[in-house]
Amino acid sequence: MIKFLDLEKLNQRYLNDLRKVTEEVINSGWYLRGEKVDIFEENLTKYTNSKHAVGVGNGLDALRLIIRGYIEMGVFSKGDEIIVPANTFIASILAITDNDLKPIFVEPDYETLNLDISKVEKKITPRTKAIMVVHLYGRVCWSEELEKIAENYNIKIIEDNAQAIGAEIKGTKTGGLGDAAAFSFYPGKNLGALGDAGAVTTRDDLLAEVVRSLGNYGSNEKYVYKYKGLNSRLDELQAAFLTVKLDYLDEDNQKRREIAASYIDGIKNKHIQLPKINNPKYNQAHVWHLFALRCEFRDELQEYLDEKEIQSLIHYPIPPHKQEAYFEFRDEILPITENIHKTELSLPMSPILTSKEVNYIIDKINLFKQ
Repeated sequence: MIKFLDLEKLNQRYLNDLRKVTEEVINSGWYLRGEKVDIFEENLTKYTNSKHAVGVGNGLDALRLIIRGYIEMGVFSKGDEIIVPANTFIASILAITDNDLKPIFVEPDYETLNLDISKVEKKITPRTKAIMVVHLYGRVCWSEELEKIAENYNIKIIEDNAQAIGAEIKGTKTGGLGDAAAFSFYPGKNLGALGDAGAVTTRDDLLAEVVRSLGNYGSNEKYVYKYKGLNSRLDELQAAFLTVKLDYLDEDNQKRREIAASYIDGIKNKHIQLPKINNPKYNQAHVWHLFALRCEFRDELQEYLDEKEIQSLIHYPIPPHKQEAYFEFRDEILPITENIHKTELSLPMSPILTSKEVNYIIDKINLFKQ
């Protein structure tokens, strides 16, 4: 079986370094908010060309804390609106509603599967305070039009960068494009911890200070609480692991690009809609956390691939507005989103896939329904 993602094999490459830093953390006797976290935050700041990086517990908390931070700063108020792509992972929506703000769903573009920026301005109201761009599947979602919209309406751009660390556009990496960005280091991500972990990056001094305080029970000084915060801190061990793996990230992302290029060049099946790259050079912008194709016979294709010993996954079978948790949005008319969720299928994608495995996957897909 060609696994969708073989985490054990993936992390074996770093085993000696991971063991070394584990011993260092254990022997230090300091397991939270210590030297390893400081080092990783500094490295992430440099990597994204941001001014600040704040380690937090996970990617959802990163988004929650950005929004909560803006509320504490008086930039957002309860009941305000945040524009968000309708086909995103549920965490993007949870972060908004958890802060008593309203998600305003905008359809994605069929070609990129990212937010259709041309549809954003029509959704702006006097209560719109931010646009949350999601670099979905590791593909950059950005444009000059987006920047102009944010500037003209004086609204924030929050990057959900959970799937796209290392992606870039015009020389700037995601996580350093907007006003603030949220990262997830869930084990399966391009930069994955060995447990849950996340981070916030921003150039805003005050936001960074507030986010750090909020994630530490609302405190910057022991037993003194300025905010009603929560417990969301990156621990020393995960920070040490991430520091080790960050050194390999660009190399791994380049391997993902090469695999994606092989899929795009090699898959020739009229039933398959591949990710579209308008400019071959633009492929360098994306980091292909997932390789998401579309097929009207998606379930049949997945069953066929399973028979051929190829593991695939669906991202995601039910869109947010159709989830029971968001029953109030059930009547939203979002046909593009719903079609994507019915037809999307993700192929194996990781830097440890061999050329032989990639070619086998391509050959089998080309034989589907032929």
